[in-house]
Amino acid sequence: MIVTVIGVGLIGGSLALSLKQQGLASRVIGVDQSPAHLQQARALGLIDEAQPDLPAAVAGADLIVVAVPMDAMLTVLPRVLDLVTERQVVIDVGSTKAALLAAVAGHPRRGRFVAVHPMAGTEYSGPAAAAAELFAGRTLVICDAQGSDADALQRVETLFRQLPMRLVYLGGAEHDVHTAYVSHISHITSFALALTVLEKEREEQRIFDLASGGFASTVRLAKSSPAMWVPIFRQNRLNVLDVLDEHLHQLQRMRELLAQEDYAAFEELIRQANHIRRIIQ
Repeated sequence: MIVTVIGVGLIGGSLALSLKQQGLASRVIGVDQSPAHLQQARALGLIDEAQPDLPAAVAGADLIVVAVPMDAMLTVLPRVLDLVTERQVVIDVGSTKAALLAAVAGHPRRGRFVAVHPMAGTEYSGPAAAAAELFAGRTLVICDAQGSDADALQRVETLFRQLPMRLVYLGGAEHDVHTAYVSHISHITSFALALTVLEKEREEQRIFDLASGGFASTVRLAKSSPAMWVPIFRQNRLNVLDVLDEHLHQLQRMRELLAQEDYAAFEELIRQANHIRRIIQ
């Protein structure tokens, strides 16, 4: 199978590497607006060919992966669908879905497109961040599967099960609500925590000296690329605002109890929070 990956950063590059190492891709063609990224991806073995011409890159592929930032996705994906034939399959790997699915809802080649979101990633970006093991054992969300042709959906399902990944099916709008809770709010919280510490603790060496594993893991996501995350927040704005309001409410509850020195009630809130263990081990 020949695969074209449009956007050879963390997710696109990791998927290219995974497909090659699993023997699922015989050749990978890379497309990226950054010549440096293409050169790096070639040097790292993520891709076999750098192709700056989108029509040429699409024409030679069995599977086309669109792995660009979400704002660019709204224009790149329709362009790709304009180019594909009935033998080809297109997937995206975007973190929001409702706006993207709406953008291609009436496209004559909509059936060749399968909307997926691999629930995997790190705080790093670019081709150097790619890792072949990134997807193993993780969840792949397939959105609005009924809009895809049966053969296209089956090919995508088979492919990702071989990585191997666990498949979950959601509607696009439902996906965006849930990812606001399990992913997007985590990033906003991490960005805010990093800003808080940087504002209050001016001595960078003290942060380095005293930061424990807990702090490092909590603030890890603050290293994530703004070029990737601002478009995600923009497209999922209403869901993120809803979750953020609830998060601020919970923070305010804890602040009030601490200010009132009501440690019994404060302890009870922590015990309630501990119930997350039932969901996440």
